[in-house]
Formats: sequence, C-alpha cells, structure tokens
Amino acid sequence: MQVKHLVILLSVFLFVSISYPQQVTTTDTLPKYHYTSIPEFWAQIDDIFNDPNFNNAQWGVVIQSLETGEYLYKRNEDKLLMPASNLKLFTTAAGLTLLGHDYTYKTRVYSRGELDGSTLKGDIIIQGTGDPTFSGRFYNGDMFKVFNDWADSLMDLGIDEITGNIIGDDNLFDDVGLGTGWAWDYESDWFAAPSSAICFNDNCVDILITVDKEEFLPIVKMFPNTKYTMIMNDITVVPSDSITDINVHRERGTNIVTISGTIRQNDSLRTYVTVNNPTQYAMVVLKDVLEKKGINVQGYAMDIDDVSIPLDYAKTKKLFTYYSPTLKEIVKVINKNSQNLWAEQLLRTIGYEKKHFGSVDAGLDACESVLRDMGINPESLNIVDGSGLSRLNLVTSKQILSVLTYMYKSKNFIPYYNSLPIAGLDGSLAGRLKNTKAENKVRAKTGFIGNVRALSGYAYSDDNELFAFSIIANNFNVPVKLVENIQDLVCLRLANFSRNIRRISGK
Repeated sequence: MQVKHLVILLSVFLFVSISYPQQVTTTDTLPKYHYTSIPEFWAQIDDIFNDPNFNNAQWGVVIQSLETGEYLYKRNEDKLLMPASNLKLFTTAAGLTLLGHDYTYKTRVYSRGELDGSTLKGDIIIQGTGDPTFSGRFYNGDMFKVFNDWADSLMDLGIDEITGNIIGDDNLFDDVGLGTGWAWDYESDWFAAPSSAICFNDNCVDILITVDKEEFLPIVKMFPNTKYTMIMNDITVVPSDSITDINVHRERGTNIVTISGTIRQNDSLRTYVTVNNPTQYAMVVLKDVLEKKGINVQGYAMDIDDVSIPLDYAKTKKLFTYYSPTLKEIVKVINKNSQNLWAEQLLRTIGYEKKHFGSVDAGLDACESVLRDMGINPESLNIVDGSGLSRLNLVTSKQILSVLTYMYKSKNFIPYYNSLPIAGLDGSLAGRLKNTKAENKVRAKTGFIGNVRALSGYAYSDDNELFAFSIIANNFNVPVKLVENIQDLVCLRLANFSRNIRRISGK
C-alpha cells in the first residue's frame, strides 16, 4: 500500500509539473523539468537556417524520426540540388542491396602456353573484374601485398620463368575512365583517378617530397618506384619563413608528371598523382614484383588492347583466383574516406554483375529497380556517376532521406550504418562535433565540391531515438566552415532533442 501511495503522489507531482510550469519556476524547492516539442524544435532549426549569410544560397533539408515516422523539419526538401559525395549513399546502398554485404571481387589468373619444367612458355593473363583493393589499405600500408602473394602462388606452381608477356585483361569494363561532367583540371588529382577493370594503388603514384639538408635541394621519390611514370622536378626550396606551395600536373594522355612550386627547407610533403592507363600500370608493377621475387619475365607488361594475338580463354589454363575483402569492408572505405575511385568501381561492378558489362550506364540501369523500391522515381533525379564528383548530379534531400529510411529497414542496415563516418571519431567527420554531445551519436556522409556542402545520415537523440536527416547547401559564397557550422548546429540540436520530461541538470 505504501508503494501504491508513493506512485500516486509521484504521478500527481509530474502532472502538476507539466501542466503548470509557472508554479515550478516560482517555487525554488521544486526541481525544473524540460522536454522538446516538435514545434519548438522546428522553430529552433528555422532560426539556424535563417542565417543572413545564406540569403542567396539554397538549402535542402529534411529530418525524420525512424521510430515514429514524424518529420521534425523540412525546407526545400523536394528541390533538386548537387549532392557532391552524398551521392555515395545511393551507390553503396545499391551495391549492398544488389550484390550483398558478403560479395567479393574475383580476379582470375590464367596462363597461355605450355609449362616446360619450371618455365612457362607463354603468357600470364590477369582477368580483372573491377577490384579496387590492390593497395595497402587492407594490408598495413603494403601496396605490393597482393602482387607478392600472386608471385608466391606462381612459384608454388613451380613457375620461375615466363617467356611471354604479363597481360592485363580489362575488357569486362569499358574504357571510359573519367566521369561525365568531371572538371578537366581534376585529371591529375587523386580524387579523380580513372576507373578500370584492373586497378593498383587507387590508380595513383605516391610522391614524397623532401629537402636535402646539406645542399638545400628538393628530393622527389615515387612509390612505387617505376619507370612507368616520369617526374619532372621544378621545385624551389625557400626559407622556413616562406610557404610550401606544390602543384602536381600530369600531361594529358601521358605519364609525364611535372611537380612545381615551393617547399620550405624544413618541410616534407606527401602527395599523389593519377596514372594514364591503369591496366598497363598495374601490369608494369606486377612484372617488377615477379622479377624481384625471382621469377624471370622475358616479355612485356601489356594492356590486352595492345596484344596482337587474340585471347581465347578456351585455350588458357586457370592458375588461381584472388578474392577481395568483402563488400561490407569496401563500402567503409567508400563512405568513411569518401573514396571516389572505389565508388566508381562499385557502380561499374553493379553493371557488370547485373547487366554483364562494367559501365556507368549499365550500373545506373541496374540501380533503377532499387530506386523504385526506395520510393524514388528514377526520372525525378539525375545521376551520372557513382561518386558525386560531377556537377551534373541532381537529387533532393527527400530522396536521400528515402535511401536512408530504406536502408534502415533493410537486412544490410548494419554494414551500411557502420560504413558512415562517426562524428568526432573517424573518417571525414573525425574533426567535427568533437567533445560535444553529438560525438559518437551522429553517423553521416559528408559531401564537398565547389560551392556545395552536404551532410546526410543518422543521429540519436538524448532519448536514443534514431533520426535520419539530410542537409544540402548549394550556391553559397561564404567560407565552407560557416556551412559546416550550420550543419553541426543541427546535429547538436538533434543530439539534445528529448521527448521525455526530465530534470534539468543543476537546477
């Protein structure tokens, strides 16, 4: 009976506290309570987006509870805007849905010719299917790990000499390496690396620039150190009170790279440059690895397009198959690091697996069924690549929300959710919302190209209610940091949102 009376008294007390807040504020002996209503939240977010710095900009915003379905906020949610890398949310969602989170790339290694003792009198053929993982990302920075393993496999088969060529077969993908609408001056930059059915080291060469401390001369080193790329060093060393300003430019259609600008005498810099013809690049590196392992290769490293004798797989022998890490690990690289090449590879892979050809058009065609399942009319948006690098991509924040809500209900939600950057902790959000209530409570994909900044994903409230949100800014002419501040403020409000009546700390 005493417990029952206590429950009744507590219920009366809470009713009075909610119904008559003026009595609470005038009675110092009673605790203060607070909760957030949706109209209150909406008004607060309106104030944030009414910042006069963005009077000439365009915002597309939508926030929805994934537990109740209620919309907490909308602004221009149906306006088509450039999403930048938020487009990767579409690509990775489609990849997980159509291919499955345990999907692996399969790269097959064949021989053409006869094995005479330990000598292969013929060629080695690498048939690529778009695997982007031939790099150090999964192998503690060892970019040669996969190729070294292949060399070991060949030696295990008794091969220590190859009289023919190392041939890269990239014909399962098209030869259109760059995306529609990509800026011409992106071509040398790592974030615009060309796609190919065979990739190595993200289709880039790593460049390390240091200064000789005695001669004060610039030193340039390449990784991998290969003759495939020629470096023209036009760097000037400047005093330590000056600035380091380096420009890297690859001459179109070649692998001649000019590095110019200035480097301070106490500085070092690591940068990257793309390659022309990724397939041949990979074969050149593979040939070097084989020879360093002790396998003598008498022939050349070749792209299949340059092979004079047509390739007939019926007359080859499959030596072994290499399996990549699973797609759930690959999408982490795509979303957390905003890796454009890997996103482009994934879109073409969808095309290859579902339409039997690795191209952007085939990939987009295969994705239409998924978009319809998400409640999105494919004709109501414009997607031209897999990464969001093109300014021709146009989607709405409501459509991004549809992707997020669909994946929330999907069996692939956990790998999708885990692929997103964590506020304050990792990926492209590692430096944002750190040491705030939103740290570790927001997982979202960033997006950035000129005059575009986007942030879309999931956020937990103070009550652990899960929300999906999309915030896209276009055509602003203020520093990007101001846009990020607006997005971060919204995330903070979501992290503090509460439907429950709770005591205000310290009151």
